[in-house]
Amino acid sequence: MTDWRARIPGRDIWRVGLVQAPIAEIARLGFSTAPPVRWLAEEPRLKFVADPFGLWRDGRLYLFVEAYDYRTRHGVIEVIELDGAFSAVRRAVVLREPWHLSYPQVFEADGQVWMLPEAHRSGALTLYRAAAFPDVWEPVARLTLDTPAIDATPFRHGGLWWLAYSPTGPQRWKQGRLHLAFAERLSGPWRLHPGNPVRNNLASSRPGGTVWMEDSTPVLPVQDCTLTYGGAIRQLKFLRLDPERFEAEASAPLAPPSDAGRYAMGLHTLSAAGPVTLFDVKRIDRSLWASRQKATSCAS
Repeated sequence: MTDWRARIPGRDIWRVGLVQAPIAEIARLGFSTAPPVRWLAEEPRLKFVADPFGLWRDGRLYLFVEAYDYRTRHGVIEVIELDGAFSAVRRAVVLREPWHLSYPQVFEADGQVWMLPEAHRSGALTLYRAAAFPDVWEPVARLTLDTPAIDATPFRHGGLWWLAYSPTGPQRWKQGRLHLAFAERLSGPWRLHPGNPVRNNLASSRPGGTVWMEDSTPVLPVQDCTLTYGGAIRQLKFLRLDPERFEAEASAPLAPPSDAGRYAMGLHTLSAAGPVTLFDVKRIDRSLWASRQKATSCAS
C-alpha cells in the first residue's frame, strides 16, 4: 500500500555542513574520502538556513547564510561566527530588506569585502559593501542586466569580471537556464554575452556556489534540478569563455555525504572558504502543516 504521506506536497528544509578539504578536492573525489562533516545544528521547526558562503578573519570563519522562516516566507542574511574548532560563538542578522534575500555571495576584491545576495523579487541585483565587517552592509551599485538575476555568481577570468546567473520567468527558466555577463569593473557597466541563455538544461545550469580554477579554467558548481529543486551539484567546466564564445561540459552529480541522514534528498550549494568547503543538504517535510503552506510559499 502506498504511504499517504508520499502524496502530500512537501517543503524543502535545508541544513548546512562544512568539511576541512578544498572545494576542488570535494568536487573531484566526493565526500567519502574527506574528513568528517561538521554539521550546524538543526533549526527549529518551520525554519532553515541555507546557501552558505564564508570568509576567514583572525582565525575565525564568518559564515553567511540565508535564514528562512516559512511562517513569514521571507529570507534574511545572517552571519554565524565559528571559532577555530568550528563551534558557533555568535549569530546575528546582518542584512534585511523588504524583499526576500538568499545566496549571500561574499568575497574580497579591490581591498574591500563585498556581498552580492540574490534578491530577484526586488526587481534588481544590488552589490553591497561591508561598511563594518561583518555586521554592516551598504548598497553601492545596482547591476543592470537582461533580467533580475537569480543566484548571481561573480568571478574573474581573462582580465574581466564575469557573472553567471539564472533568469526570472517560468520555474523552468529559473532552474534550467544559465546567462552570462562581463565587465571591466565590478560595479559595471555590465555587457551581456551574445549567447544568452548560454545553457538550457535542468541538469546543469543554475549556479550553486563559488567558482574555482583548474589549470586556469573556471569551474562553476551548478544545480541538478531534474528530479527536484536543488537535487544535486554538478561541476560545469568552462572550456571556452570570452565575450563572443562559450563552451562548457558538466560532470556527473555529486552525492551528499553518507551521514546526511534524512537530509540526503538534495545538495544545492558548494562554496569555498579557504581550506574549508561549505555546503547544504535538504530533507522534504511532508507533514500536514507543509501541505497547508504549499499554496503560499515556493523555492526561490
